[in-house]
Amino acid sequence: MTMSASAGRVYEYMPDYAVAPGETLAEVIENLNMTQKELAVRSGLTEQTIVRIMKGHPITFDTANKLELVTGVPARFWNNLEMRYREQQSKVELRKQLERGIEWLQGIPTRELIARGAITEEKDKVVLLQETLRFYGVSSIDAWHEVWTAPEVAARRSNCFETRPGPASAWIRLGELQAQQIVCQPFDKQGFLSALQAVRSLTTESPDVFIPEMRRLCAAAGVALAFVREIKGAPWNGASKWLSPRKAMILLSLRGKGEDIFWFSFFHEAHHVLCGKKQRLYIADPRTDDPEEAKADQFAAEFLIPASHNPSIAAIARRKDVLDLAEQLGVCPGIVAGRYRHITKKWDRFKDLTRTFAWPEHECVDARGPSSCSAT
Repeated sequence: MTMSASAGRVYEYMPDYAVAPGETLAEVIENLNMTQKELAVRSGLTEQTIVRIMKGHPITFDTANKLELVTGVPARFWNNLEMRYREQQSKVELRKQLERGIEWLQGIPTRELIARGAITEEKDKVVLLQETLRFYGVSSIDAWHEVWTAPEVAARRSNCFETRPGPASAWIRLGELQAQQIVCQPFDKQGFLSALQAVRSLTTESPDVFIPEMRRLCAAAGVALAFVREIKGAPWNGASKWLSPRKAMILLSLRGKGEDIFWFSFFHEAHHVLCGKKQRLYIADPRTDDPEEAKADQFAAEFLIPASHNPSIAAIARRKDVLDLAEQLGVCPGIVAGRYRHITKKWDRFKDLTRTFAWPEHECVDARGPSSCSAT
């Protein structure tokens, strides 16, 4: 039996057994000094029917009406008693089924989800399992597997998802829940391409300026931009998927924190929205050899800084050269510095020109997304 209250939701007292209406009926006729045989005669029911009701057989509406005339107990009482009994009987059976699936929780980062306020902390493992299923929007563990791990939906997932379905699904689901709250216009491919040009110009701005503006631009073109901090076991910079035929999601974390990585990840996922398959979930993972990921990398790199500038970037010798080229290209210096490090493999050069981003620790960034972000 369980009682729990959290986040405005109350779990009522829930006994691990169900009392059949027949038991109440037995008490009523006992108080009336009536035998089962007499009840059968007075109600016009067979004695066998009365015996079955006493053993848990359903009380029909017609039977409830007859019992009201014989016992004086309203038919609505018998009907409500029957409904509550069947409901409780179903809950008892569900609990037994869930108890057999407790082990599944070991693969889900429940502690992380509790810390982020996505699910409530419950000592009862069955209630925790129910909370977790509710978070995923499924009614059973089998349904979770159908959505996230079944072979028949493999084409919808990224290859790198396969080894860590628990953490990966949790991170993606947090993004989905956040993105569902973002109101978007129907997807417009040309509108999104125009939005990407506008977003590129925002790279020179501070986070408090670019975050709300890039989300507005994306939403106007049918793309919900979600921000969710990475989860241990799912070390990815970004992901993308279609939430509906007319609404896409781009999901970003702060893994790496450098602004060059942040902006590259955004444009990488933008390519998947523009050119990818609508049935597939894309997760950016540098360890994959997926050709679609390579195309997305090429798109992001070219969109931020055309490859024709690479020789000039490789020849940079001074800090001022980075700043001048960034101004010429209309992007932040951190992106130029990042390209320089990528080309030359001199990973320590011009790091002071690359800002790092961090979401405020006191703010719940997974439910609503960040309303602010600091840069250093």
